Parts: sequence; C-alpha cells; structure tokens
Amino acid sequence: MVYKQLVRPALFRLHGGDAERVHETTVGALAMLGSIRSLVELGRRVLPVRSTALERTVFGIRFPNPVGLAAGMDKDGRALPAWSALGFGFVEVGTVTRHAQPGNPRPRLFRLPSSEAVINRMGFNNAGAQALADRLARLGPLPAPLGISLGKSRVTPVAEAVEDYRSALRTLYPYGDYFAVNVSSPNTPGLRGLQDRGALTELLAELSATAATLARPQGARAKPLLVKIAPDLSEPAIAEVVEVCLEHGVSGLIATNTTLSRDGVAARDRAAAQEQGGLSGRPLTERARQVVAFVHGETGGRLPIIGVGGIMTPDDASRMFDAGASLVQLYTGFIYQGPGLVRRINRALAAGAVARSR
Repeated sequence: MVYKQLVRPALFRLHGGDAERVHETTVGALAMLGSIRSLVELGRRVLPVRSTALERTVFGIRFPNPVGLAAGMDKDGRALPAWSALGFGFVEVGTVTRHAQPGNPRPRLFRLPSSEAVINRMGFNNAGAQALADRLARLGPLPAPLGISLGKSRVTPVAEAVEDYRSALRTLYPYGDYFAVNVSSPNTPGLRGLQDRGALTELLAELSATAATLARPQGARAKPLLVKIAPDLSEPAIAEVVEVCLEHGVSGLIATNTTLSRDGVAARDRAAAQEQGGLSGRPLTERARQVVAFVHGETGGRLPIIGVGGIMTPDDASRMFDAGASLVQLYTGFIYQGPGLVRRINRALAAGAVARSR
C-alpha cells in the first residue's frame, strides 16, 4: 500500500512523467544502494521469503525461488547486487547485443496507467556484450542465477545474424548461468523473422554447437540455451518453434515477449496506445498464460517454460504455474506493484506448498 499510494505516484511524476528517465533513475539508485555491502546483506536477510518449498531445479540450475526479474529492466547489469536483496530468485539481464547501440529515438517508453501496461520501442539500447562481460567479471560470483538475453545488433544484416549472436555468446559465456535467444522483440527490424523454421534452425544449430565447444575445456555440460517467443504467433507457428527447439536440444522456452496487439487496453489509455512498440502488462496476462499452456501441451512437459507477461498479482503467478510454467518473471508488474509483489508471490507459493503437504 505504501508503494502504490506514495512511492509510485511520486515516481510517475518524477522528471515530468518521462518514463524512461524515471526508469534510469530507479536503476541508478538501486545500483548505488547495491554498492553498499551492508545494505545488500541486510536486504538479503530480511526481504526474501525463505522456504525450501520455493527451491527448484530447472534445466540443471538450482533456483532459490521461482520468481525472476525479466530482461529489459536492467539491460547492462548495473544493479545486480540489489535485485537478489529484493527477493528475486534469479535475474535476466539484457537484451544485450554484440555491438553497443543507442536504441531507437526517444521518447520510446510509455505508461498506460489505467491498463497497468507499458509500451516500449527501446530497440535493444545497451552498452554491448564486452561492456557487460567486463562488469560481470568485476562483480564476481552472484547470489542467484543469472540469465543473459542475447539479441541481434541493429547494424548487423539479418543474413549475418548467426555470427552476431555467436559472438555475443562467446564473449558472455563465462558469466551467465543460462542464455536466452531473443528472436521476438518487435522493435528491431527483421528480428521476428528469425522465428521462422529455416532461420531458427540455423541459428540454434550454430549456438548449440558454440555452447558445446565453449563447455568442452571445462569438461562440463553446455550451459542452457532458451528461446524467447512472441505472443503474436499463431498456434501452428508456435508448434513449429517448439519442434525446432526440441530438435536442437534447447533447454527451455520463455513465453512471452511483448505484444503488438492492443486488445484489453482501457478506454482512458487508447490515445497513448497508438504509440508504436511492444505492449506489456495487464492486457497481456491471459494471452501469455495461453501460450504457456499451449507450449506445455505440445511438449508434454518436456521443455521447461519461463512464464512472463502480465503477472501483476500472486493469483496471476499461480495461474501461470498451473498452465505449465516452471519459473516466472516480472517486469511491468514490478513497475506497478513494486518490490512487495515478489514477496507476495513467494509467500503465496510457500503457503500453498505447505497446505498441499498436509
């Protein structure tokens, strides 16, 4: 209640309501707080919900709890120590590209408050794979698993996308616990075409081979590769993506990215909804759950799923798990509900597990 009644209104008014500047200020503040070790340790002792019922192992990785931070919130990994102190069981940084890039022209981030939604057309703005690798090398071991979302650089032609992804994977491989192959953002021209069977087959074959080669000197299994898909794909197209993923030993799917649809937007937000870009938040809740359920049915549970999209309450998270998700991620829900949402979801999951054990 404190966040929704006091903190959120103040944040939404900050910088004249410029959503991207508020985002940058928030991540910057968390980065500063995360640099104070005593505060981070205090947060880790007090804020996370601790229960063995929350622990789970998915695609070979142990997660202290199943609620993660989605890619896009902390693209360059600036605030990594702070996220686990807020209770997240894992963090996904990025989307990061081989080449540093500024992204699309501003303004490019818009709130739709009545819909509890956000539209973004950021365009993979990030400092590049090498800069992220340098930061992660300085940070050293992290307290929770780290995912790294990989995307195509805007300057790279689609025909050369494979090498672009491979280069980023090679640079960042020592630091990630898993890698998400983002072929579904609507904000990079031609990117969603990489979800087509032929292009995705070539990309996953090369990335899987690269991961295996990088793992060989350590005598370890290749780190998990996941594919992030769009909610706008038809069921036959999703089934085709799933088939390609299974053929190439992909470890899991992330469902879903933002949507181009404007279904479910409140009347008060219709003017803002005309902005181009991907929509996230409450209007995506049901579609994301449907995609997770469809993928789970297609694979018979053989392919773990990270469910993301419109998770605004503990009940939304519960329904996503019921649909077949092994883990969930927050982004827009975190913006509108605040860090307390992480605790509420984990408390609900822990209480449900205890109730089922009786």
